[in-house]
Amino acid sequence: MNTTAIILFAVVILGLLGWGYRNRGNIHWSPDERGKNKAEHKKTIMTLFSTDGARITNDDVQKLVNVSDATATRYLDELEQEKQITQVGREGKYVYYEKR
Repeated sequence: MNTTAIILFAVVILGLLGWGYRNRGNIHWSPDERGKNKAEHKKTIMTLFSTDGARITNDDVQKLVNVSDATATRYLDELEQEKQITQVGREGKYVYYEKR
């Protein structure tokens, strides 16, 4: 390849990469919107406890509100700190949560 072709190829590739970077994640939530979204998610999580004796897991939360494992854990920790739920078990696949 000659130098001109290499430069043109590099410009095209870098341009495409730049376009992808600029246009990914077009959702830009303000702190207020994030707070509302979090509150809605936590309210949705609490609906899983609609029956007496209901138990939920981190996986249930991930699937219900379409969040990552870390985010589901944060939501569950916050609900536990707010004394709405209690964790049963220490860690691993045997951990579940019950409504207080």
